[in-house]
Amino acid sequence: MVHMDAAGIDHAALNEWIRQQEGEVLLTGCCGQRFLAAGMDHRSIRVTGIPGNALGAYLNGARVEVMGNAQDAVGDTMNAGEIIIHGDVGDTAGYAMRGGEIYVEGSAGYRAGIHVKAYENKLPVIVIGGRAGSFLGEYQAGGIILVLGLHTDGKPIVSNFPCTGMHGGKLFLRSKCESILFPKQVSARPASREDLAEIEPYLNKYARLFGADAAALLDSPYTVVTPDSANPYRQMYVAY
Repeated sequence: MVHMDAAGIDHAALNEWIRQQEGEVLLTGCCGQRFLAAGMDHRSIRVTGIPGNALGAYLNGARVEVMGNAQDAVGDTMNAGEIIIHGDVGDTAGYAMRGGEIYVEGSAGYRAGIHVKAYENKLPVIVIGGRAGSFLGEYQAGGIILVLGLHTDGKPIVSNFPCTGMHGGKLFLRSKCESILFPKQVSARPASREDLAEIEPYLNKYARLFGADAAALLDSPYTVVTPDSANPYRQMYVAY
């Protein structure tokens, strides 16, 4: 592993240094540098400290692991690869991502998964271990968003207005969701055995990454949310 102390170095210089390295890279002392690992493909990058906004934006196959919290727009428009956060993330995690996977040990802020969309044979996946803020899955057009409701101190698994404008993909919540108000344009139902089989690989991976109990996670009630077949938003985003 090659190491760089990122203190006082701007994101452009850090990214250029990363591109010149072979093998795994460790950045220590990050403090708000934006766009780290933006657009990168085959590299493996571990980050300590607090990276700034748009970590892994346009990511194209690299693996980025943050040993703490991250800020807004993690994985913005990412195409492939994986981002692993050992902490919480800010707002708009996974904005418009069309491929790859994001795993968050803790909670996410507002508008996580906004405009997530599948592209060709890609399946974008966001797994949030804690809870999510308002407008989760806003305008979701594809892929899978999975929220586990761990470490929430009794707070609701999701805040206000989840799935607003949803017109594709699936949202899974590890909850019966009896008190959650969904918009009329979506359908929320208990997850079936087939639904659970679909998310089991991502639950197993979350458990491996963060030391959780995969069997206990799977042996829980889940609610799956999908667009209603009469969803009026569909005609706004899908060509017929």
